[in-house]
Amino acid sequence: MFSSYLNGIRGKAKELVNELSKSFKYVSLLATDNTGVAYMADRRNSVVREGAGECGFVLKLHNGKAFYEYSFSDISKSVKELCEQVLTKIQSTQGQNEAQIECDIPSDEPLVKSFIRESDFDKFSDSEILQFCKDVRDSLLAMDEKMLNVTVIVQPYTVSKLFISKNRELDQHYGWANAFAVVTYRDGKIVRAREGSNGYILADIMKELPTKTEKLYKKAVNLSKAKPIEPGFYDVITDSSITGLIAHEAFGHGVEMDQFVKDRALAKEYVGKYVASPITNMHDGAGATLSAASYFFDDDGVLAHDTLIIKDGVLVAGISDLVSATRLGTNPTGNGRRESYKRKAYARMTNTFFAPGKDKLEDMIASVKHGYMLFETNNGMEDPKNWQIQCTAEYGIEIIDGKLTDNYVSPVVMSGYVPDLLKSISMISNDFEVIGSGSCGKGYKEWVRVADGGPALKVKVKLA
Repeated sequence: MFSSYLNGIRGKAKELVNELSKSFKYVSLLATDNTGVAYMADRRNSVVREGAGECGFVLKLHNGKAFYEYSFSDISKSVKELCEQVLTKIQSTQGQNEAQIECDIPSDEPLVKSFIRESDFDKFSDSEILQFCKDVRDSLLAMDEKMLNVTVIVQPYTVSKLFISKNRELDQHYGWANAFAVVTYRDGKIVRAREGSNGYILADIMKELPTKTEKLYKKAVNLSKAKPIEPGFYDVITDSSITGLIAHEAFGHGVEMDQFVKDRALAKEYVGKYVASPITNMHDGAGATLSAASYFFDDDGVLAHDTLIIKDGVLVAGISDLVSATRLGTNPTGNGRRESYKRKAYARMTNTFFAPGKDKLEDMIASVKHGYMLFETNNGMEDPKNWQIQCTAEYGIEIIDGKLTDNYVSPVVMSGYVPDLLKSISMISNDFEVIGSGSCGKGYKEWVRVADGGPALKVKVKLA
């Protein structure tokens, strides 16, 4: 159910926007009321903690030359007092920022709409969810005395946001939950392995995660026997997680168009040019699929999109927030996102993924004389100005004469020049998965929930 608190201040929010519109060419207010809880059980403890929640407001104002933003947590003051507070603060900062981005006044197309995606979180008590964590933990600990520890975490959260401008009144409410089981296992060496489940129906998650415990245990055993990889260039098959990591690092950050404005992304010079194999298509958008990164409208009040970034190997578009789109003279893509109401909105990824192809995974593996199939995102980094990326997989399985072997390697680092990697794509599987449990910073901060994935890819790339 949408936040009763936000409903209660809706009238005042409209009044505040209308009053500030007497002094500014464009005014919008984003009001946020999010809640979260974290349930955790390991060998020693079981706890319930408050999760990621926030409640506050941020104004976005355009004076005919540039945008200003002002955040606050208390809307109980009179509209007159709030307006004076905002005007005093903005007047004191005008002319102080030489790097301020000048742009036209944004359009404010009329729209009044409510969006809701119901979850079932309120049907489960704290004790029931915590007991679920304990049960999964106990089942894993009982499998092998070499299990040093098992941690099971369930993290449901709900989002309520209200957006008000002169011509728009939007509200949205939705929930999501991420669940993980992580084992620490020792057989000669100590390794960690994980499995997860996520979605907006907690009952489904609580059914699915226990079915993955046997797979998780076997993975831990195999990782304890894994060896370092011999560095070199290989034919590689990526699972959906690694495919998503490539998408995220290669043309995720690189096409966030606030980087175009600042000339910090090489991708700006390649729009309309081939950057990948002709069989390659890539998307981003909160409206493109359903995951932890899916919403109905962004923090600029722009409806969720499905943006085609690469079409048949050609870079055709980037992703933008309201400021960068207005500055560049393009339509915003619904990617304006804030870490919190206290932070600035940036152009940020949502669901970033490669579209499925026509190949069968078994045929892709069979085509490899000697190489590896890589699994499970660990971490990655990219340089949007020079197009270098580095992606780390939790593990790889060696392929010899077209067959997966029992030879595990871990960890595995994939690196290279983005166009070289993407142009080497020779096969794309016809299956598809987007994994919605991650988060991503812009540089080292500004964390938001993201998801990525796609089909399996066959690429030629350097591994170490």
